[in-house]
Amino acid sequence: MAVGIDGGNDGDPGGKAPKGTAQGAAIGLLLGHRKLPLEKGRIIRIPPSPVENELSEQASFSTRLIAWQKHEGRHDLPWQQTRDPYRVWLSEIMLQQTQVTTVIPYYQRFLDSFPDLAALAAAPIERVIEHWAGLGYYARARNLHRCAQQIVAVHAGNFPKNNQQLNSLPGIGRSTAAAIAAFAFGQRAAILDGNVKRVLCRHFAIDGFPAQAAVDRKLWALAEALLPDTEIESYTQGLMDLGATLCTRSRPQCLRCPLAATCMARQQGRQAEFPVAKQRPVIPERRSTFILISDGEHILLERRPPSGLWGGLLVPPEGEPEAVLANLGLTLHSATQMAPLRHAFTHFRLTLEPVLCIVGTSSAVAEQAMEWVELGRAGDAGVPTPIRKLLKLVASATG
Repeated sequence: MAVGIDGGNDGDPGGKAPKGTAQGAAIGLLLGHRKLPLEKGRIIRIPPSPVENELSEQASFSTRLIAWQKHEGRHDLPWQQTRDPYRVWLSEIMLQQTQVTTVIPYYQRFLDSFPDLAALAAAPIERVIEHWAGLGYYARARNLHRCAQQIVAVHAGNFPKNNQQLNSLPGIGRSTAAAIAAFAFGQRAAILDGNVKRVLCRHFAIDGFPAQAAVDRKLWALAEALLPDTEIESYTQGLMDLGATLCTRSRPQCLRCPLAATCMARQQGRQAEFPVAKQRPVIPERRSTFILISDGEHILLERRPPSGLWGGLLVPPEGEPEAVLANLGLTLHSATQMAPLRHAFTHFRLTLEPVLCIVGTSSAVAEQAMEWVELGRAGDAGVPTPIRKLLKLVASATG
């Protein structure tokens, strides 16, 4: 966001305003501290207020952040060693709501099987889902596959370099598009993920829940206004690193922060109050009985529909044991009620009530979505995390 100011240096009313003053005034306007009057379409120069004098220091926001990132930021993550847009995109999607330490082995294993965009686009969706199993938020994997196919079909296998075109692709939002544009193509584009929102909310003492429309617009405007003219990769990585390592949700390490001198939340002693938290609703509780059907060597699993909970993954059938077995034409030898297992999703908690049902030799079942899987490899066959835990218990019980 550019704000022109008619004025100049001290003693030179006709000169050009220093960039720092202009950026400070722009940020002051965004934060609603002060309005600049207009006269015949021109912005009149008026003496800076104390607040604006303070905000003029924000001109060095990007400078300090870039310098800190170069010396203290993260530089050894596997996706930082490339400008390949495929690898940058893959890392950005995997890192959505997922910690770096969790992502690294998935990222490396995924690239071993799908080394480039063409390989991913040509792969069956079931195989892609299997490689995503355990990472959570499975819509990301489905959108990843759709996106690869769309780039191959519409863009001849080449990633768009335009920020807006990237944003139009499946699974790529505004902030992710900006990160890809910055890291792969060196484009000047603003990111605003959860870590960045926390940094900006604290530094500028932004009141209101970040997801509210008015607060979201203010944060995006700030993110745009703070962009440096150069070194966009270091700046973007610096924002991510600062939020992930120092300006953390709890116990921020303000004494090590390169922006501490101008952080409004720190000056006010209100770091814990920003960002403003959303009032937590009551989390619904659900229960479901999972039938673990085994012949001692195999487990019968059902592939979920592409959309919905655990879409595309393999899970045991749900329902009452007698009805499930009768529907599949299987004869029960013994049934054991196993200990319940609780698993938390974003919007609800699920209690899994597993029943281990031992049947005769595995045979074909009428349901096409069902398949027998060897117990020894069932945990790696594309199953969600809580099901993997149950399968380990079954392997121990039948081994």
